Amino acid sequence: MPAAQFPELKDRTVLVTGGGSGIGAAIVEGFARQGAKVSFIDIAEDAGRALAENLSRETVHPVSFHHADLRDIEAIRRTVDTVVANSGPIRVLVNNAAWDDRHEFDAVTEAYWDNNQAVNLRHVFFASQAAAPSMRAAGGGAIINMSSIAFKLNMGGFPSYAAAKAAVVGLTKSMAGKLGQDNIRVNCILPGMVVTERQMQLWLTEESIARSVEDQCLKTALTPGAIVGPCLFLASDCAAAMTAQSLIVDGGIL
Repeated sequence: MPAAQFPELKDRTVLVTGGGSGIGAAIVEGFARQGAKVSFIDIAEDAGRALAENLSRETVHPVSFHHADLRDIEAIRRTVDTVVANSGPIRVLVNNAAWDDRHEFDAVTEAYWDNNQAVNLRHVFFASQAAAPSMRAAGGGAIINMSSIAFKLNMGGFPSYAAAKAAVVGLTKSMAGKLGQDNIRVNCILPGMVVTERQMQLWLTEESIARSVEDQCLKTALTPGAIVGPCLFLASDCAAAMTAQSLIVDGGIL
């Protein structure tokens, strides 16, 4: 976990989607250890509650878990209202939740496509829409969207996911143009191959990790903690003049 401290993040209300595991859990921990008031949404109830309980033993403010399915827009809105009521105006929103399920081009159905887009793209807009009024009331804020370098690499194994992650970049720029007048900054991060427990269980092997690292300038496999520092930076006052930007964190593949 990055050692850098951003004092301005202390006591700020932060909401992270998909914060129960992987990159999301690392981001939740990173903000909590800055002294922020962190809430996160996840569909995995047991893992979410365990993470919140474990972190809350060590952080300035209790970490708050909210169980919700991000495909349910009303659930997003209710959760945002609850976070604001309990912790104050949201100053940082990290739209991290995603589902990088592999799927064959010829097998994709309309229902699969729509569900995949709902998990990977639609909630990014509606969570931002729901959080924006409290950011305006607070005088500004930062929205950080999680994209991926996958759509830049011509990877054929997940066309719907790649389309969604490309769209996140466009959505980021559009929202930055709209919300900048309210001092709300909108940026996105494009991680490379990050070794998470889920990736290891489903797709990655020691051999595939080694091949990916060989393509990187930096010869070290990326872990979820590698994404935390850039996320904290974009949320901090150090990035006060940055918006509509895409920050690639891939060890130097692109």
